[in-house]
Amino acid sequence: MPLPWYDYQTGGTAMPWITQIPIHQATGLLKKEYDKAIERAGRLWNIAQIMGMNPRVMRSSMAHYGAIMHGGSPLSRVQRELIATVVAAELDCPY
Repeated sequence: MPLPWYDYQTGGTAMPWITQIPIHQATGLLKKEYDKAIERAGRLWNIAQIMGMNPRVMRSSMAHYGAIMHGGSPLSRVQRELIATVVAAELDCPY
């Protein structure tokens, strides 16, 4: 299986650039979503900030995450976190 983000032409890793809106520039719905993310996690993680270009998508994504991790399920919260951790490790994802 190829390495994630591997650039075969240069032999190194390539990472796409995603424009991010800094916290101090956020207004309207985006500011509300950033504030909620900070309240939830104590800071604004990159995974949330990259969705800042489309605050409606950010809101939907966070609701989806909340339903998966905190909604009713036969799996405990610990089991859900363990699954997320194993998948992230398999994909070499820092999150």
